Amino acid sequence: MTSATPRPRTPAASVPHRPTARLIATDLDGTLLRDDKSVSDRTVAALAAAEEAGIEVFFVTGRPARWMDVVSDHVHGHGLAICGNGAAVVDLHGGAGSHRFVKLRELRREDALDVVHVLRDAAPGTSFAVERTGGLHHEPTYPPLHLEPGESVAPAEKLLAEDSDAADQPVLKVLAYHPELAPDEFLTVARAAVDGRVEITRSSPSALLEISGSGVSKASTLELCCAERGITPAEVVAFGDMPNDIEMLSWAGTSYAMGNAHPDVIAAASGRTVANNEDGVAVVIEQILRDRLTG
Repeated sequence: MTSATPRPRTPAASVPHRPTARLIATDLDGTLLRDDKSVSDRTVAALAAAEEAGIEVFFVTGRPARWMDVVSDHVHGHGLAICGNGAAVVDLHGGAGSHRFVKLRELRREDALDVVHVLRDAAPGTSFAVERTGGLHHEPTYPPLHLEPGESVAPAEKLLAEDSDAADQPVLKVLAYHPELAPDEFLTVARAAVDGRVEITRSSPSALLEISGSGVSKASTLELCCAERGITPAEVVAFGDMPNDIEMLSWAGTSYAMGNAHPDVIAAASGRTVANNEDGVAVVIEQILRDRLTG
C-alpha cells in the first residue's frame, strides 16, 4: 500500500472525547490485515474482546465475497461484511466458500457500458474487468492483478452485453487499469470524465480504479446497515488506509488512518494509529475497552 510521509504517531487515547462505541468498521487490506494477509493473534483477540463487550464489528472492504476466507475464522456475533466497496453485504457465518449475499447494490449494465466508453476516450490504453456476483470477467489486455483467473475473457462490451454468459449475475463493480498513468492521476482523470454518474475510487498501489453504482460506497452501505440497527455515526469507530476508505472515515464519528495510510486518508480521519503491520486496529480497540473500564 502507498505509504504516507512519516509523522509523529498519535496514540489512540489522544483523540478528543469519544462517545460510547457500538460498532467498529474496519477495512481489511493495509488496515486489519498485515502485509502478508494474515490476522495477528493480537488482532484476533481484540476483535473477540470487542464483540464480547457488546461492540459489533463490520469488515468493510473492496474485496469480493469469495475473498473473505481470510477473516471467516474470526467472525463473532453477527458475522456480516460489506464487500465490493459497498456493493454487497455478505453473511460470513457459513464459513469458507459458503458466503451468502444479504444485500446487493449493483452497478447498472447501462452505466457500466457508459463508463467504459467514457474512459476509453479519456484515458486511451485503459483495460477493463467486470466483477459480478459469480466471479471476475476481464478483457484480454487486462493484467493478472488478482488472485484468480477470469471466468471469461472478452472485450468489456461483450462482457456487459445483455446476452453474455453471465448476464443473470448482477454487476458489482467495473475495474479499470491503466499501464502508464500514476494511480492518483488516473483517478483524477476518470472522476472528471464521468462527472459523478458513477462512483470511482481506488485501493491498489497500481493504477487500478474501482467503479460502483451512483451513490454506492463503503460509507453509504455502512450507513444503511447502521440505520437498521439504530446506530448513529457518533457511535461508529472506523479504520482505513486508502482512498476508498475516505467517505467511511469522514462519515464515522471517530475514525483512524493507519500509520501506512495514503495522505488523503490521513487528512480525512479524526485520528491516527500505528501501521497495519504493528496491529494498529488492535491498539485502538484495546484502548477503547480500557476506557470503558476506567470511565
